[in-house]
Amino acid sequence: MMAAKKGLRGPRRPQKSAAGRSNLQKRSVTTMNERNETTLSRLHGRLVVSCQALPDEPLHSSFIMSRMALAAFQGGAAGIRANTVEDIEAIRGTVELPVIGIIKKVYPDFPDVYITPTMAEIDALAACGAEIIALDATARVRPGGRTLAELFGEAREKYPEQLFMADCSSFDEGMEAARLGFDLIGTTMAGYTAYTKGRPVPPYDMIEALVRACGRPVVAEGNIGTPEELKRAMELGVWTAVVGGAITRPLQITKKFVAALG
Repeated sequence: MMAAKKGLRGPRRPQKSAAGRSNLQKRSVTTMNERNETTLSRLHGRLVVSCQALPDEPLHSSFIMSRMALAAFQGGAAGIRANTVEDIEAIRGTVELPVIGIIKKVYPDFPDVYITPTMAEIDALAACGAEIIALDATARVRPGGRTLAELFGEAREKYPEQLFMADCSSFDEGMEAARLGFDLIGTTMAGYTAYTKGRPVPPYDMIEALVRACGRPVVAEGNIGTPEELKRAMELGVWTAVVGGAITRPLQITKKFVAALG
């Protein structure tokens, strides 16, 4: 497998100048070591593909997700977003792309916050080597009654050289995540919280406002369904964009086509 993985290595990105490195340092609060600088550079202006399948979905399999990641790599993706340590390890054994890692877990006391909701999931993702750890950064209370500031404060102190991405649902949440010290600000949850349900998606207004105001690399994610929507998000100045269901969820895609038949 490792020989195959080596053969899949893509061309190296050009080395950034000292000015380029300085710019990355200014846009991130994490120590900008070589690994983090390389990760951000590889993703800049390019596509990340989300390869996920939940237990109740037909493609739920770490092996299948690794092949999805391979297809994404061969199609030109610069990174992968993946759920669970098992999927991340299978993907990392197949392609050499930066991984935005998450663990979706529902806790009964606060079930609404399920994307990397506690330190247990953050610890697991850090241990498996995910280049970027993403977590729910909405204003909602986390399991155990913790606030985002409490959880992230502990995570940042424990992992000062880890890149963290905030999955936000509104402009205000993105600004708060930037204030707390997240390295990347994502629009992942726009339309998925009770207080943003029904808003226009993709959330171009939120993307544009965050690019102008938050002072961090912005990740466009959530409900990007066509190449045209991706291009528009990129033109707003995001650092990178994540596309998932429109590429890697054939059940969802098939339902759209069937619905068009009436």
